[in-house]
Amino acid sequence: MRCPYCKHHDSKVLDTSHDSHGGIRRRRECLKCRQRFSSYERPILATPLIVKQDGGREEFDREKLARGIRISCAKRPVSAADIERMIGHVETQLQKMGKAEVSSRVVGDLVMTTLKEVDQIAYIRYAIVYLGLDDLQSIRTEIDQLLED
Repeated sequence: MRCPYCKHHDSKVLDTSHDSHGGIRRRRECLKCRQRFSSYERPILATPLIVKQDGGREEFDREKLARGIRISCAKRPVSAADIERMIGHVETQLQKMGKAEVSSRVVGDLVMTTLKEVDQIAYIRYAIVYLGLDDLQSIRTEIDQLLED
């Protein structure tokens, strides 16, 4: 593991623990500069190709998903751990499907479901973009439906 401070290649592991996402957290110390840092390891499982609405296909991009969720949750009381859990949940659900290709609509629906459970304002923010709510009436309809649930 390369040290993030001095870029030296050798470090020693001080502590290892398992996190709730099925990954491993390792506390490390650089053998050169003695700085301590953490590394996270998670298994790489096959995720399906995402089929876009225009018919194009692209690899599942965890960072792209994370950006969308973070933007929706900006300035909301949603912790970084909650966001990571949501991202992990969506990724796990896609892997469990066992399909080679999945519609981007499925990914969006999974995000909507998880956001609805975590923060309703973040859910509405995401819905405005994802569902293309482009006027106040359609946004109000979505809010009314959310309030009924």
